[in-house]
Order: sequence, then structure tokens, then C-alpha cells
Amino acid sequence: MSAEHDPLHQPSAPIVTEPVPDLQLQLLVRLLGRDAGAALPITLTVGGAFLHGDLISHEAWTTDWAHSLHGLDGPGAKLLERFPEQVDEVVEEKQGRSAPQRLPQWIHLRDATGVAAGGGSAVMPLWRGRLADVSGWSLGKPK
Repeated sequence: MSAEHDPLHQPSAPIVTEPVPDLQLQLLVRLLGRDAGAALPITLTVGGAFLHGDLISHEAWTTDWAHSLHGLDGPGAKLLERFPEQVDEVVEEKQGRSAPQRLPQWIHLRDATGVAAGGGSAVMPLWRGRLADVSGWSLGKPK
């Protein structure tokens, strides 16, 4: 068989791949989004580190984020007071109200703790990340 007809020696175009969010995690985030007061303990693997906290809805995260912005001091603090609402307004305008609901692309945690491989940790009152960046997850937090 010549190299021309051998599929192993055929030049091929590069394949572009994008991270794909876990469908079950997307559905869990969407389900939680139906109740702004709901929260579930969860542990995620993101970028080789563990992150655990309470999974909350986008609405709950936006409310908490807006509340945290009201407590800021400094010359730009007043500009940030309506920022979360303005972001949501722009998103709604771009997506249109009649557009079908897509699966969530973002995940939100409250009282999150990130633990790196070296053992160092960081505590964050609120955390938001791309679902496509989550490589593993489990309900519950480490003991």
C-alpha cells in the first residue's frame, strides 16, 4: 500500500476543540436557579485545584454581589451601586426575552474555599466561574 492511500499518512486539518461543560452539572445549576433561596454544598475541580462552597443561583449571587458593592468605599463606589442590575439589563437586551432559555454557562458559589495542590487555601465570600472550566465535581464538601 502506498503512502497516498494509507489513511495513517494522510495530512489532516487541525481540529479545534473547546471545553464542554458537564451536562449534568449544567442541569443541576439550572434546577437550582428556580429557587433563589436554595443552596447545595458542592466541591469542584477547577484548574487542578479543589474549590468547595455552597452552589447558589445566579439571582442569589447577583443579589449578594450587589450587596457587597454597596459596602465599598472610595471615589468609584457610587458608580458600582447599580452595576449588577445594569449587567443583567444588558444581557437581557442582547438575548431578548423571547429567546429560548439556554443551559447555564456560569456557576456561582457562596462561602467558597479554594485549595491548591500545595495545600494553600483562599476563602472567597462569592465566586463565579465558567462551567466549561470545571473538570470534576461532587455534591458535598470535604470533611
